[in-house]
Amino acid sequence: MHAAVPLPALAPASPWRLCVAPMMDWTDRHCRAFHRVLAPGARLYTEMLHAQALLHGAAAHLLAQAPGERPTALQLGGSDPLQLAAAARIGVAHGYDEINLNVGCPSERVQAGRFGACLMREPALVADCVRAMQDAVSIPVTVKCRIGVDEQDAEADLDRFVETLLRRTRLRVLIVHARKAWLSGLSPAENRSVPPLDYARVYRLKQRHPQLTVVLNGGLTEAATAQAQLAHVDGVMLGRAAYHDPWVLACLDAELRGVPPPLRADALHALRPYVESELARGTALKHITRHLLGLYLGRPGARRFRRVLTEGAVRADAGWGLIEQALAQVERI
Repeated sequence: MHAAVPLPALAPASPWRLCVAPMMDWTDRHCRAFHRVLAPGARLYTEMLHAQALLHGAAAHLLAQAPGERPTALQLGGSDPLQLAAAARIGVAHGYDEINLNVGCPSERVQAGRFGACLMREPALVADCVRAMQDAVSIPVTVKCRIGVDEQDAEADLDRFVETLLRRTRLRVLIVHARKAWLSGLSPAENRSVPPLDYARVYRLKQRHPQLTVVLNGGLTEAATAQAQLAHVDGVMLGRAAYHDPWVLACLDAELRGVPPPLRADALHALRPYVESELARGTALKHITRHLLGLYLGRPGARRFRRVLTEGAVRADAGWGLIEQALAQVERI
């Protein structure tokens, strides 16, 4: 009788298997508190914060986190290695688990400031920034980029960009929005939908660099579609879908963890301690409820749910009872 051969241990799931994208004006701490109750296994990201904003005294306000929010990554914008290193140290001091450099935002403001997607044309400078942050902190320093900008070749130029980072830094995680950014001719909103998606290009990048953790971002609007990408890459990052239809996020997180998703009402009730804590601190309810409006998207009563929250949350005395009133519009159906 032969001794049983032990089965090899399963590789642990990547900490970046499911991420929620940094989104300007959306992924503030209230949004992240909501996403955390929906998706306990997801990695959350702040809005992009420019390094200078953290260095000029606004860090305590900008970097506030909800209790139990972690793991959370701080996304920084900038192109000065010394400033970024100093901002990364501030992020660590405030309890963040990752520093992410934005090399993908196409807005005119970031172009004027020489950061965001225009940095894809300067891989050596990006490498200097990443290395400076890596030397300053011990937590992971990651990069979020596009597959190219304007007339760049999405094959050769993206390979050159990535290979420069791998050669000159200790980069281990790259998040790729699978579209080009067109800095001339398209608005930031159009840049999120008009350039065609090219998931296959990101797959090839992963195949070329198997040691690199590659996270796919862009156009992932359904849980099943997002999950299917994990056959090709190490992780997926949901953006607008996670915000406008947050149940997609909850269902994907539950599927990946092998558990049933919570009931929508239970998720809201799990948020109650945070809501009441923020109200006690003087936070207006409207700053929290604006992130909840998509919870019942496509469900009977969703319009009434949204109306109760949007009309009632502007009142100075609005409290948790308003959320219960909104729930009554859908849970009885």
